[in-house]
Amino acid sequence: MRTLLMILLAVLLSGCGYNTFQTTDEQIKASWAEVLNQYQRRSDLIPNLVNTVKGYAAQEQAVLLGVTEARARVGSIQATPELINDEQAFAKFQAAQGQLTSALSRLLVVSENYPQLKSDANFRDLQAQLEGTENRITVARNRYIQAVKEYNVAVRSFPENLTAMLFGYKVKPSFTVENEKEVSRAPAVSFDAPKAVPPNVAVPAK
Repeated sequence: MRTLLMILLAVLLSGCGYNTFQTTDEQIKASWAEVLNQYQRRSDLIPNLVNTVKGYAAQEQAVLLGVTEARARVGSIQATPELINDEQAFAKFQAAQGQLTSALSRLLVVSENYPQLKSDANFRDLQAQLEGTENRITVARNRYIQAVKEYNVAVRSFPENLTAMLFGYKVKPSFTVENEKEVSRAPAVSFDAPKAVPPNVAVPAK
């Protein structure tokens, strides 16, 4: 009798989305881990990038300091697995990463004013690595967004929502559309033509 009840319970849970929650929750965790991995890769590039720029454009203290401070703000946020279950903490993390993206964009715009910097092999290599990392961040974020979307639809849909309430599955936060547009504008690598100036970024006078 007990075995029959267990089988019946398993069938009911399967039909009410339990397996979907298990699968999508694991997908979210894996996608989030990759997002963090790529963000960390970007963060690791910044000290060398800042030092290289400083060697040719030490007078651009405001821009260099902006990147350093933005990186510090990102580092001050503990990106634990639980962060993706806390809407406020997730929004704070997202805002900090967005500020770092903007600061890096300003740094690359400023670098256009220094031909010797642009011709430096180390700078060119770091810039290419940064562009590749930004592209991987966009891909990782998109995968996370899709995983969260599938999960959240199940949480809100009947009868899966009953299973969600029973087992404590709640809607998870995701990246906003506005921030996704911003992060998708990865710094372009071009050693021959001037780079496009991102919106709302003033180019210092030569």
